[in-house]
Amino acid sequence: MKIHPYASSLVALLILTLWQATSPSAQAADRPNIVFIMADDLGIGDLGCYNSASKIPTPHMDALAKSGMRFNDAHSPSAVCTPTRYGVLTGRYAWRTRLKNGVCWGYSKSLIMPGRETVASILKDSGYNTACLGKWHLGFQTADLEAADFPAASSILPEDHPHAVDYSKPLTPGPNDFGFDYFFGIPASLDMDPYVFVENDRPLQLPTATVAKSAHRRQNGGGFWRGGKVGPDFKHVNVLPKSAEKAVEWLTQQDGEKPFFLYFPLSAPHTPWLPTDEHRGKAKAGYYGDFVNQCDAVVGQIMAALEEIGQTDNTMLIVTSDNGSHWVPGDIPKYNHRANLHYRGQKADIWEGGHRVPFLVRWPACVAAGTESDQTICLTDLLRTAAELSDGKVSDGTGEDSFSFVGALQGRAVGSERSSIVHHSLNGTFAVRVGDWKLIEGNLGSGGFSAPRVVKPEGGQPAGQLYNLKDDPSEAKNVWADHPEVVNRLTAELNRLRDQGRSR
Repeated sequence: MKIHPYASSLVALLILTLWQATSPSAQAADRPNIVFIMADDLGIGDLGCYNSASKIPTPHMDALAKSGMRFNDAHSPSAVCTPTRYGVLTGRYAWRTRLKNGVCWGYSKSLIMPGRETVASILKDSGYNTACLGKWHLGFQTADLEAADFPAASSILPEDHPHAVDYSKPLTPGPNDFGFDYFFGIPASLDMDPYVFVENDRPLQLPTATVAKSAHRRQNGGGFWRGGKVGPDFKHVNVLPKSAEKAVEWLTQQDGEKPFFLYFPLSAPHTPWLPTDEHRGKAKAGYYGDFVNQCDAVVGQIMAALEEIGQTDNTMLIVTSDNGSHWVPGDIPKYNHRANLHYRGQKADIWEGGHRVPFLVRWPACVAAGTESDQTICLTDLLRTAAELSDGKVSDGTGEDSFSFVGALQGRAVGSERSSIVHHSLNGTFAVRVGDWKLIEGNLGSGGFSAPRVVKPEGGQPAGQLYNLKDDPSEAKNVWADHPEVVNRLTAELNRLRDQGRSR
């Protein structure tokens, strides 16, 4: 059969169009790059875009808010470091693991178990380049949970403990085993040893030297770190600048042929507060404020790098924090600065100040500039959101506590998939949020760093706490005794979420 030349050209055009649509560069354009910057102990009230009275200049984060979406009801899954990081990467609450309270330490074995899917592994399987730069704080090497003498997950281990990480051996499993093509960063917080840089599965230097405990000078410089093992050339003040340098370097290596995912967990403004000379005196909230200002500059570096490689429009850039600020009550009147806004408590606490966090999203190709969302979200929701945007496959046993917030980003008039959220404190205290109501289980206390206030009603049994956050966002009036039906309903919901092993 003879084919008309016009039809033949149509066939050729169709083939060319199909090839172009399925080429790597076309696929990269259809799916957004994802950059997730998570500061360490940054308070919602530190940012000018949330707090016009902030004593800290945050021009880059404020600009990001103006060009994207500001979430007003975002929460970390825990009020402290390690469990939040676990939740971000796995979409699962960390209290479902062996870590029931506290955090992992520098010599702790991996909290993520082999075979557990993560945001990074899902995106990598979808064709993304993936990297983790910064603070890991989820342990290395396999945990022998069957060993009779295996320590509690939050135990501080000496380097010679039989279940401590051996830094002279490959640090696997580690980030490279959980979906990241490249890792560069520090093992844990900047106040716990060993103090070394790790690249992929090896430390750049073994921790063969020692460093003394620093003086705890919160406002006069220096900050605090525990004494312990350190790499011979390691300097605490270099960690944030070096991490930013590596992140920018990795971004500028992206050629647009594949989409990319950068998970960038900062080591700051967690103690020790060590702003470089360039940022000293920039804020009016002591060395903490200067360190937050330096974190803002790092966000600016990432924004500039995306602009340089021409990937601003198609990159979903998220800036958030792993928990509330460690800004003690005595610091508030001293500087007239409220790092956690009007919210009660601070880092580690079960109150809102412990887990309500800033959450900014800029994605010019999809998210309208200068918008806000009051949708309740949790940092565990990154996994389902990223999977939806990348067409990634999520198995049934993955992301048990993750819900997509793509609808909120697109401004669709739809209700959130998430009907409730579980909060968790440093000491393992639980709370549950349903709508405007928040129930805190157990004694009247913070569950964290803030001084607890235990109140025993008639009968001698400790009461719980119940707050209506719409009427009382500062959690000043406990209405537990006034609404027994709400107490019963929220208690049942909390028990359901714990017992069934998943929120979805």
